[in-house]
Amino acid sequence: QPQMCIKTPLKESDHMSMEQNDKKKAKNLGKDFMCRLQSMFSNTTSTDESSKHSRLNQEEILFWSQSLEKLLDSKYGMTMFRAFLKSEFSDENIEFWLTCEDYKKIKSSSRMTSKAKKIYEQYIQTEAPKEINIDHQTREVIKANVLAPTINCFDEAQKIVYSLMERDSYPRFLRSDIYKSLSSKPDSVKG
Repeated sequence: QPQMCIKTPLKESDHMSMEQNDKKKAKNLGKDFMCRLQSMFSNTTSTDESSKHSRLNQEEILFWSQSLEKLLDSKYGMTMFRAFLKSEFSDENIEFWLTCEDYKKIKSSSRMTSKAKKIYEQYIQTEAPKEINIDHQTREVIKANVLAPTINCFDEAQKIVYSLMERDSYPRFLRSDIYKSLSSKPDSVKG
């Protein structure tokens, strides 16, 4: 006999419970990621040249605190920052910024047109799945630019988003448990 599945509407308490579970999952993902990164410290006794360059070191971690630019220039720094933002459910800005950086590398005009439309639909248009926080005027300018996209059509939005990250997300990252736990490790790593 086939089993019937009867769906009952979710109560408000069920929605809240689901939100709490989502937050716990994100927090656990962050912790799992931290464990993996911290293991880079514990396995650094090798003097092999290749392992020296693939290990995260204390100097690099402290370097991240100098500026957002330096953080984003670091492979591990970028990964940590993205994981931190994802754990806070606020990764749309870094994702948009990175997508724009990739977009600027496009050479083909047909590919640029297609990618510009996708970026607009994903991040710029009102009610976009990962809508970024930009002013109405910038949004309208981009809407017009996407009709005949250039390599610079997202520059203004990208500047706004970078500024938001620099003023808000980056300082929060530096105050986060993730960063504090990494930056307080003894300098046993040379690389």
